[in-house]
Amino acid sequence: MANMIDIQKIDVEHVTIHSSKDFGVVKSKLESMIPRIDDGIFTLLRYRETTRALRELEALPALSIFGFRDHGALLQVAGLQRQSIQYDIGNPLTASKMTRHRMSAGLYAPVRVLLREDNDGVAFEYDRPISTFGQFADQKVNEVARKLDNDLQAVLESAAA
Repeated sequence: MANMIDIQKIDVEHVTIHSSKDFGVVKSKLESMIPRIDDGIFTLLRYRETTRALRELEALPALSIFGFRDHGALLQVAGLQRQSIQYDIGNPLTASKMTRHRMSAGLYAPVRVLLREDNDGVAFEYDRPISTFGQFADQKVNEVARKLDNDLQAVLESAAA
């Protein structure tokens, strides 16, 4: 049997939130507003401690930083000095509320957010969750994505202010 490949074109809304603040100030503010996720939750799940994991997941803030990549440091290999950090921001419980309806929603959870400084100044960039998750045409996924969209935009606007 031959492999089947489906390709679908989707419209994605890209958001840029500009800041008049210094890169370091915006980075510090974001990281003080959104905590790093405690990996202990994933250990609980690995050992099937689902009841305890659910309690801990429900106690999490609306958004957590899952990880980050320093793209600015990477550009040093090209002889460039830039500041740019890509964050994975989301909430495991929020992700499970979407992936239980459409497993493919896991492709976009957590959300990638770029904090960058270039010739245009300092800004956050990301693709709106309601548009990326909207491709699945699932009302239950869209409801969760809409809240994620609002939560993410509010915290990024606040960090940029």
